[in-house]
Amino acid sequence: MAIVNVSDQTFKSEVESEGTVLVDFWAPWCGPCKMIAPVLEELDKELTLKIAKVNVDDNPESASRFGVMSIPTLIVFKDGQPVDKVVGFQSKDALKNVVSRYQ
Repeated sequence: MAIVNVSDQTFKSEVESEGTVLVDFWAPWCGPCKMIAPVLEELDKELTLKIAKVNVDDNPESASRFGVMSIPTLIVFKDGQPVDKVVGFQSKDALKNVVSRYQ
């Protein structure tokens, strides 16, 4: 699957639906966000998982709605509901472990 850029306007249709979605709340100026981007690209190749990216500078409503205080924050959604959250840079194995609980 491709990594999808999601806005406040498309969040509901892209994320709050059936299945498991990993949402990356990030910003272009954030160092750890830049570090985690290639990890997410690797996960995208290895797992059948929808990955959505939300730029918090451009989409403050979604970030606020889910209590994103620092970035990167990654939230796992299962069938439209947030079920897990990790903050800060994570290794590929750590992210796989989190996501595997909900697939």
